[in-house]
Amino acid sequence: MAGSEEEARYSRQLYVLGGGARRLPESAVLVSGLRGTGAQVATALVLAGTGCVVLHDCGTVCVADRTQQFLLKESDLGQNRAKASQRALAELNPHVVVKAHTGELSEAFLASFKVVVLTESPLEEQLRVGDLCHARGICFIVADTKGLAGQLFCDFGEHFVVDDPAEGDPVSAAVEHISQGNPGVVTHMGTENSHGQLFHDGDLVTFSGVQGMTELNGHVPVPVHVLDAFRLEISDTSCFSPYRCGGLVSQVQQRQECSHKSLCQALAEPKIQVASPEDLPRSRSLHAAFQALHAFRRERGRLPRPRAPADAERLLELARSLRAQQGPLDEDIVRAFATVSAGDLCPVAAVVGALAAQEVLKAITRKFVPLDQWLYFDALECLALAGAAQLTEADCAPRGSRYDGQIAVFGANFQEKLGHQKYLVVGAGAIGCELLKNFAMMGLAAGPDGELIVTDMDTVALSNLHRQFLYRSADISEPKSVVAAAAVQRMNPDVRVTAHQNQVGPATEMLYGDNFFQRLDGVASALDTIEARTYLERRCLRCRTPLLDSGTEGTRGNVLAMVPSLTEPLRPASAPRDGAFPMCTLRHFPRTIQHTLQWARDEFEGLFQLPAEQVNQFMEDPAFLEQQLPGKVLEQVWESLREQPRDWRDCVRWARRRWQRCYHDAIAQLLHIYPPEHETSPGVPFWAGDRSCPHPLTFNPDNDTHLDYVLAAAHLFAQVHRVPPCRDRAAIQAMLRDVVLPPFAPQEGLQIPLTEEPTEEVQVPTDHRQLTELTQDLVQWRQELVGDEDTQAPLMEPIHFEKDNDVHIDFITAASNLRAENYGISPAKWQKSKRIAGRIVPAIITTTAAVAGLACLELYKLVWGCQELGCYRNSNISLSACLLLRVQPPPAHTYRYGGREWSCWDRLELRAVGADGQAVTVQEVLDWLQRIHGWTVTMLLCGDTVLYDSKADAETRAWQQAQRLSESLEDARMPQQQDLELLYMCEGEDAEAEDSRPPLLCSLP
Repeated sequence: MAGSEEEARYSRQLYVLGGGARRLPESAVLVSGLRGTGAQVATALVLAGTGCVVLHDCGTVCVADRTQQFLLKESDLGQNRAKASQRALAELNPHVVVKAHTGELSEAFLASFKVVVLTESPLEEQLRVGDLCHARGICFIVADTKGLAGQLFCDFGEHFVVDDPAEGDPVSAAVEHISQGNPGVVTHMGTENSHGQLFHDGDLVTFSGVQGMTELNGHVPVPVHVLDAFRLEISDTSCFSPYRCGGLVSQVQQRQECSHKSLCQALAEPKIQVASPEDLPRSRSLHAAFQALHAFRRERGRLPRPRAPADAERLLELARSLRAQQGPLDEDIVRAFATVSAGDLCPVAAVVGALAAQEVLKAITRKFVPLDQWLYFDALECLALAGAAQLTEADCAPRGSRYDGQIAVFGANFQEKLGHQKYLVVGAGAIGCELLKNFAMMGLAAGPDGELIVTDMDTVALSNLHRQFLYRSADISEPKSVVAAAAVQRMNPDVRVTAHQNQVGPATEMLYGDNFFQRLDGVASALDTIEARTYLERRCLRCRTPLLDSGTEGTRGNVLAMVPSLTEPLRPASAPRDGAFPMCTLRHFPRTIQHTLQWARDEFEGLFQLPAEQVNQFMEDPAFLEQQLPGKVLEQVWESLREQPRDWRDCVRWARRRWQRCYHDAIAQLLHIYPPEHETSPGVPFWAGDRSCPHPLTFNPDNDTHLDYVLAAAHLFAQVHRVPPCRDRAAIQAMLRDVVLPPFAPQEGLQIPLTEEPTEEVQVPTDHRQLTELTQDLVQWRQELVGDEDTQAPLMEPIHFEKDNDVHIDFITAASNLRAENYGISPAKWQKSKRIAGRIVPAIITTTAAVAGLACLELYKLVWGCQELGCYRNSNISLSACLLLRVQPPPAHTYRYGGREWSCWDRLELRAVGADGQAVTVQEVLDWLQRIHGWTVTMLLCGDTVLYDSKADAETRAWQQAQRLSESLEDARMPQQQDLELLYMCEGEDAEAEDSRPPLLCSLP
């Protein structure tokens, strides 16, 4: 059943953290240091619903803090940093207690916390607090950022137990066969979305629904040895009964214990986690660099000055002394680190702060394996930008500006360039909010001619609030883009931000045409569908506009940079085939909970949406009856009108009849056609392999699932017919005990398709007399209803499935679980049913914050105007494993066409305006291609419209050649466009050249 308001708020996060999320409201976390990294950690924890977050900082707010500390306002200058941050954080989540502490971090004070996070702390304090936490069993985290680099350290104690190490649900598969032997061999099927093997050596599995070898059902978990993608060895089955059919083999979650050293020990003997072994020397050098930085600060009382060679060399000397016993040192890395270590960058703080916050959530929820024990992150490739090496100490010196932390890295001239940018952000959801927050801190479009446009059609919902930082409870139902733009203005009033509420797609190309995209400096995609992301990629490719594409799912995320003429255009993964299961599987032979949930979704639409739409159309359109073919639709309309309830009791009776039809009669009919002992051929049982033999259910009003179904179905049926519902379970039970239904009588001669192969349908002769009577009844019904003053228009209320409507999910969950019981499939809980049926992508603030930070690091390079492929990075992260992989994007591919080499970014551009100011003719386009490129065109198309075909007859060709491009569009009833993309084919081109030719773009008057 549905959960609380808090559960609705955190629903997407629950799919990431699982049952361990229940521990969050009971936990207290200390975050020490409230500059950029600490602010990111604290914000993520408050949004995630941590019970108590205590902020510690003894410093006061200064102007430079606002480079990366997004919680502070100008009015906070001079105030304590923790207290100022506490006021902002308290607004984020009413279910979280946020406190400020400005005193000492004593042992007594620390004792009450589940997790302690230190940011911006001197090494001496880290060691002292680390030892206290290690001794008391308090999970301890250090997170620090300096310039373009960051470090993360975790100590969760010597015996930290992870309850659930894996991401996602445990895998399960339908059993095809189990041998009798020692060991027994299980042959199982794959799943619709599986690639490679589902199980791994050492996994523990259980069995359910096995027929024949029933000894395995309910057996203690057994370890497996994987033979191949579809076969597992298990324990001795030689004494078990022979396997007959059916069953499910399911992975069992196994706990995992981790052992961590204290910070004091881990400094000298570091265990550093890296994405690949090649990264280890770099991380070891950064480990020494951070220690050397602490030593430099103790020695000089400050950080190295930006771009000061003497300071960088001194830090390098300190690092050399530290690395003497630990192997070679990459001196270029240390020197680069030192050069910008005084800098503060919001994107770096976002990445490291998000990683640290995820480790806090691991400590509390015991979901996912924690970091073991050090992680280093850097974007020092930014210093290889052309001209960056020539920046001087004067270029990067403080200006008393809110951007001083950024100027320390990139210089004052670059900051001015950031202000001039014109950017489009498509999507103001989770990633969009984090991007906009970062843009405000960076000063993107904060200059007099800057422009930042954010567009989103959606409105704020309760389930957004746990990860979409710019929104509050008061903003629910307000347009996201408008609320987000206002939040950006509050963070940085200089940013010139404009909110749109439009989709960017084919329907809005009059607003977002080629001219619009070509005047932009870049586009940031924060979209959540493959189709929308693909469209945006095509628009940016066509207009040669840089694009930053970001996406997340659970703890995984990626950032892809598309740079004109430099990188390969983006190719987002193909869209998942939601609900694309074989129809015969859904209707008659389900074997997984995904099948029964999709069946329940189809039931919902077939019961509460389509019939109401058909009846309303019948009532509103006098020609409806004449437009329908004889048969099903008319019968459905007649049936819907006949079933109209008079009151709530009628709705309950209808739901009870539907229960009987779905979970008893339909199954009894299937078993009448194919009895349990039925054989496909002699000795080959029908109910085997991917077919599990079902059993009918017997209704019991005292069974919670049975009652849940009737209650939800009756409620929805009542809503469709505008009957007031009732939620009194006891009253409904009493009604149900009085319902008497006729006994089941099987139908003879009914055929059930066993495959998806098309079969010839038996043509049943139309019964014209019956059809005439049915039509007459419907006409009379409509006249009576139209003449009834009490009849509302439209007559019925179609209900469209909504994943955040609890009654909808109540129905889906009960309907699916009852069908699962029919077929011996393990049921799914309410939340899991909501996720699968609603096709909800698991989401959490930590991943979106990290991804947005990584995207903004690439934006620095785009604004700089970098044309060195080696400076850019595509990123993939997995916060569950604390892995971050950043690789150089693939270069733009080239191809040969028409005797020369082309880049995938090349295009032919024709100003299609004649001397008379009119659009040119088709013949003029053909002549231009012949004159400029020497190509003889055989066919010219605009979309599916043929503008010229050399194989047409002479009269048709002459007419085509004389047509102006604008006239051709009018004749084809295509919308008027200023910019056309034409497809052409030429004499002598290769058969494989269809997708390998430069596009022809024509600008009309």
